[in-house]
Amino acid sequence: MTDMMRERVSAAEFLLRPETTQPQQLIDGEIIDMASPIPSHQKIVYMTAHVLEPLVAERGGQFFVAPLDVEFDAYNVPQPDVMVVLPGGKCTIGDTRLIGAPDLIVEVLSPGTTQVDRRDKFRLYERHGVREYWMIEPSERYLEAWALQDARFVLVDVVGKDEAYHSPLLGEIALNALFGR
Repeated sequence: MTDMMRERVSAAEFLLRPETTQPQQLIDGEIIDMASPIPSHQKIVYMTAHVLEPLVAERGGQFFVAPLDVEFDAYNVPQPDVMVVLPGGKCTIGDTRLIGAPDLIVEVLSPGTTQVDRRDKFRLYERHGVREYWMIEPSERYLEAWALQDARFVLVDVVGKDEAYHSPLLGEIALNALFGR
């Protein structure tokens, strides 16, 4: 009987792979191939970036959208949907990727990624000190917001499409702007 052990891939090995059009990320040493996002997912990513752009700019920060690698450590290089980097944070903007924890990460949930976003990425982002983590549920049209307090994520709010969310980092955000009217 052959013992089939999966070998972990390091971030260094992952980042040396040739560029591809297949979205991929490295979570706990495992390469995860992702399906291309559907149009409604991309629309919410775009609208989120559009809404965040002026709020981030007035704080002297920068925002990014996928596909872009974020190297957290030797075995984790996810590609969050939206990333915000504010001055004085833990994240460095490199030539080819972000290095360290962005201040805010937004994941738009999809049926194929919900488990990874809610469990694996949640733990990863918490462990590395992402200050705010938003999960947007497109079909139910709500935002679930978590903030780091004493090195643990604490649920700040769950906000529906017709409500506003007050981000500790960015201020007031009308959710209907993310989902469209």
